[in-house]
Amino acid sequence: MSKLKVLLAAGALTAVGATGASAGTLDDIRAKGFVQCGVSTGVPGFAFTDDAGNWQGFDPAVCQGVAAAIFGDSSKVKYTPTTGKTRFTALASGEIDMLARNTTWTFSRDVDLGFTFVGVNYYDGQGFMIPKALGVTSAKELDGASVCIQTGTTTELNLADFFRTNNISYEPVPIETNEEARTNYLAGRCDVYTTDASGLAATRAAFDDPAAHIVLPEIISKEPLGPLVRQGDEQWSDIVRWTLNAMINAEEYGVTSANVDQMATGSNNPEVKRLLGTEADLGGMLGLEKNWAHNVIKQVGNYGEVYDRYIGASTPIGLERGINALYTDGGLIYAPPMR
Repeated sequence: MSKLKVLLAAGALTAVGATGASAGTLDDIRAKGFVQCGVSTGVPGFAFTDDAGNWQGFDPAVCQGVAAAIFGDSSKVKYTPTTGKTRFTALASGEIDMLARNTTWTFSRDVDLGFTFVGVNYYDGQGFMIPKALGVTSAKELDGASVCIQTGTTTELNLADFFRTNNISYEPVPIETNEEARTNYLAGRCDVYTTDASGLAATRAAFDDPAAHIVLPEIISKEPLGPLVRQGDEQWSDIVRWTLNAMINAEEYGVTSANVDQMATGSNNPEVKRLLGTEADLGGMLGLEKNWAHNVIKQVGNYGEVYDRYIGASTPIGLERGINALYTDGGLIYAPPMR
């Protein structure tokens, strides 16, 4: 009899432990009423504050999408600006729930640091920007140049690899934020600014005289950028992953913020019906409402809408879709099916 009691007690403790383990990030977020999102300190188009002090941009839009999925309200986000040095500590410590800034998915970050990258929202590569007056046409001509470089980034490592491979030297000028890089570069404290090509385009677009600066033709790395979360909470990583996937699939299916209400009742496409919650209950599998993706698309937009709004060809950033076009248009943007 005493053995049975011990077994029952052990079973009860196991059940409590299981319940505690399941009460993860989503429950914490619901309890506090918002998603805490780590962003950059500011990159035009990608992450910036508007005139009212609200964070906007291509990366914060992912966090807004997650908030819309959970709360039905994309405004339920609080933002923590992070640098290349502080971003991973903020995520690992639980200071933020997710990181959505120009962060490259790499082996060591995924495996050794214990993070889960949930997808890629921008395919990029590292480039170099110089004043046109220098008369340089190739990065291989930069022997002896001073280079503004953000510390704690893959950019720093790629730069060392490139110069070593080409048997040329450089003088690093360490900086921590894009604004610091911009200030040092324009003041002539460095000959070159290197970062992701998208970041160079965004920075150059904000100059008083963008035409006085050029981005050299070399792209020296692969930089798949995307949101990430801590490992160990599969429900939470699934929510962030499938929010991004829903935005990508919505563009492929032709579902926009303008027509989502009509598509919810008027489409004959089973994928659209599942996406918008009018058939099956994909939201329930995530612990969300059936119309979770409907809310994301209506309040934030599909992937293409977000791209065009903040960084597309008609914006000051002026980035063509290129490899960030849908796979159906010859690009790399692709999401698994909603089934």
